[in-house]
Amino acid sequence: MLKLDVELGERSYPILIGPGLLAQPGLLEPHIKGSRVLVVTNDVVAPLYLDTLLTSLQAGGNLQVDSLVLPDGEHTKTLATLQLIYDELLSQRHDRSTTLIALGGGVTGDITGFAAATYQRGVNFIQVPTTLLSQVDSSVGGKTGVNHPLGKNMIGAFYQPQCVLADIAVLSSLPVRELQAGLAEVIKYGLLGNHAFLVWLEQHVEALLAGDADLLTQAVKICCEEKARIVAADEREGGQRALLNLGHTFGHAIESAMGYGNWLHGEAVATGMVMAADLSWRLGWISAEDAARSRALIARAGLPVRPPPQITAEQFMSLMSVDKKVQSGKIRFILLRGLGDAVIESDIDPAMLQQTLTAGETLCRS
Repeated sequence: MLKLDVELGERSYPILIGPGLLAQPGLLEPHIKGSRVLVVTNDVVAPLYLDTLLTSLQAGGNLQVDSLVLPDGEHTKTLATLQLIYDELLSQRHDRSTTLIALGGGVTGDITGFAAATYQRGVNFIQVPTTLLSQVDSSVGGKTGVNHPLGKNMIGAFYQPQCVLADIAVLSSLPVRELQAGLAEVIKYGLLGNHAFLVWLEQHVEALLAGDADLLTQAVKICCEEKARIVAADEREGGQRALLNLGHTFGHAIESAMGYGNWLHGEAVATGMVMAADLSWRLGWISAEDAARSRALIARAGLPVRPPPQITAEQFMSLMSVDKKVQSGKIRFILLRGLGDAVIESDIDPAMLQQTLTAGETLCRS
């Protein structure tokens, strides 16, 4: 088992990475402050892993453990679903000493974390991510929340977990499409600030897609190290943490326009990164070869590299204007000064942005 730490003073917590961790009795108990637990999961993950986790939690006989199974899917990441968690907590008389455990992907982690941040003004929670995307990104850093029809993750809070447990073995049950979506966030870390990791990914992307457990462990470790470092320096996204949104300004617009869940988050981010590279090239910040290189890696991961043709430039602009990264009426973009060198920029030549938004099938073509 590998152990990393997110250094946030009194809010610091460990990330545990390795195969078979779900089945290890007592592993989470040191991070549970009271005697009651509510495990929140979904109807896809529950049949696979809920019993294993419950058995591990109950092995010591010290915990009273309840569970709640929610419907799966990005379209369920709403205030209505959040209400179901509150209903369960209140009906089972959970108090401020309870601990919530999120067993699932990014949707489960985000919504359970927000419930923990707001139930009785805050209770402890633990992340047990079961997708590659959630293991490398969404479970670490304390971003929690739900979607609004007009914008993704527009209602939420920064709220750190007590622990993150990433069991690599569960990735073997992921559909190929989910694994591909997770690789989008993995590639993001190489593009935004770790060129050596980008080169490593170019060497191993097919093996990662094939589910090589050792390589996946390395990828999760490196991504978590990168995110932990950035979060420790900028917990509430006042500065450099915004770099983690590479591809997300375009990507969130795609998700909103297409309907949550029709494009997976990682698929939208992948296309968003291609668009960000395209805009960076048009601005003269990276070469055509570098834009093509980033696009090729994303394509090799089985991810889309063109935006949906039905989204117009005007619709992109409208949706991006309600993104959380908008400041003083200006859309902030995460762009590339080089591969492995991302920057935050809001003063973008409108003509160049328009070209990227209307490029269609010629996007990133040198």
